[in-house]
Amino acid sequence: MGRRNKLERFKQNEENPNVVQPGKPLYDTIKGKWREEFFKNDRDIVLELACGRGEYTVGLAQAYPDRNFVGVDIKGDRIWKGSQFATQNGLQNVGFLRTFIQNIEQYFAPGEVNEIWVVHPDPRPKDSDERRRLTNARFLTMYKNLLMPDGWLHFKTDNAGLFEYTLEVLKDWKIKDFEFTRDLYKEEKLLAQHHDIKTRYELKFVAEGHKIHYLKFRFDRGEG
Repeated sequence: MGRRNKLERFKQNEENPNVVQPGKPLYDTIKGKWREEFFKNDRDIVLELACGRGEYTVGLAQAYPDRNFVGVDIKGDRIWKGSQFATQNGLQNVGFLRTFIQNIEQYFAPGEVNEIWVVHPDPRPKDSDERRRLTNARFLTMYKNLLMPDGWLHFKTDNAGLFEYTLEVLKDWKIKDFEFTRDLYKEEKLLAQHHDIKTRYELKFVAEGHKIHYLKFRFDRGEG
């Protein structure tokens, strides 16, 4: 993409009220106030982390108009795609936050989120990059803090190595209602929960013959 196009996209993000990013007043005050100040309702909040173009953010928002959806990514030119789609299609239940995933606790209060989706993240295959994997224990700790009790965490990837790594990590966590598959397209019940939403990367992966791996669970907090 040319520099001119990127600058135009950044300008539109600055003008679009569905994008929360540095330089906008809400960026520094939104924590704990997404329902009150951004969505102006008391509905559930669902996050798509490392959302890229926001395919799941807008796709789920269309499937569930009675819920709020926030796509989080650091790349403004990617967020622009989902932001524009939401605007052009009149989706009032969509927002985008431009920040690094490791900083999300600065923008959401404990228990403010009802559901989290991590969809086709960078697998970070090098051992030295383990702490940057979005299913690493430090990220799971963040997710548990942000999620309300009984909130769902969804993880989807084409990368078998990252999926197996995640299964190993989860052995050290107390979780419940755990379901997983190494071939999502053969599991009709689980596949239906994705509402035929496919990211640009997933379309490419499937065309190349890769299997799509998926899991979901809730943290078991031992309450009650």
